[in-house]
Amino acid sequence: MRLYNVAVVGATGLVGRKMVQVLEERKFPVGELRLLASERSMGKEVGFNGSTLPVQRLTQSSFVDMELALFSAGTTISKEFAPCAVKAGALVIDNSSSFRMDEHVPLVVPEVNKRMIFHHKGIIANPNCSTIQLVVALKPLHDRWKIKRVVVATYQSVTGAGQKGLDQLEHELAKVPVKEMKFPHQIAYNVLPHVDVFFDDGNTKEEYKMIHETRKIMGDDTIKVVATCVRVPVYGGHSEAVNVEFEKPFRIAEVRDALSHAPGVILQDDPHHGIYPMPIHSWEKDQVFVGRLRVDETVPHGLSLWIVSDNLRKGAATNAVQIAEEWIRSH
Repeated sequence: MRLYNVAVVGATGLVGRKMVQVLEERKFPVGELRLLASERSMGKEVGFNGSTLPVQRLTQSSFVDMELALFSAGTTISKEFAPCAVKAGALVIDNSSSFRMDEHVPLVVPEVNKRMIFHHKGIIANPNCSTIQLVVALKPLHDRWKIKRVVVATYQSVTGAGQKGLDQLEHELAKVPVKEMKFPHQIAYNVLPHVDVFFDDGNTKEEYKMIHETRKIMGDDTIKVVATCVRVPVYGGHSEAVNVEFEKPFRIAEVRDALSHAPGVILQDDPHHGIYPMPIHSWEKDQVFVGRLRVDETVPHGLSLWIVSDNLRKGAATNAVQIAEEWIRSH
């Protein structure tokens, strides 16, 4: 099997470490794995395939001989170093929001629009974690009944804010001083309707990500989307309460059938026996879990559902690796 040299940028962060883990679990054909991070991560090591690899300092020349570069180090790093990786000949799969809405950069969820992978010009964008699980569940429904409008409220875990978000929750639960506040208020025993920065109209950047990324990935600008993004004191796994209005009539049995055969989806919809998706059961899994299906009779052709997925895996690392897997199949 042909092997590929892979660089992971941000290799010591929550998503970066998860990328390395997923590469190993999925037996990605790695030749050389180059782990890159900032100066403060020097001296750290990360395990891979039974070996321990040193973390190297990220520089503009870090991508020599690399064929793939998985980025998860934030927008500033991506904007500066992704072009360096492309210039060196590597395909960049970027987990930040830097390039997602660039019309020349594919925004890809393989279960939804993997054909767009082959329209890249050196960079492929990995969508927002909450958007990924939403579109995986909605695509088979949109294909059949065409979505007019989506209303979504998210319940996003602290790991979506990185290690500092996780540290804040753990310190607050342990009742010890928080070294650095990631959130503007206490998150333990609390709920914050505040994910990312606010704009003048009262929406947050996270909410706009879900609106515009959903349309781009689904390839349909006519879909109306409204989102309310909320941070909850959960370690891992994002949840979403979703209401959909279709153009065509449907039956719940048909929706169940469509979702039960949809790629990447696991249907858990037997609430009378306590079976419905929960974030604690999504940990370390790559699927999107869907349940609580019910008709919404307040609008024509309305459906309510509940969607859960591991935000570090399918919401970030696994989706990036799946993109890389589709790319190497083309080779």
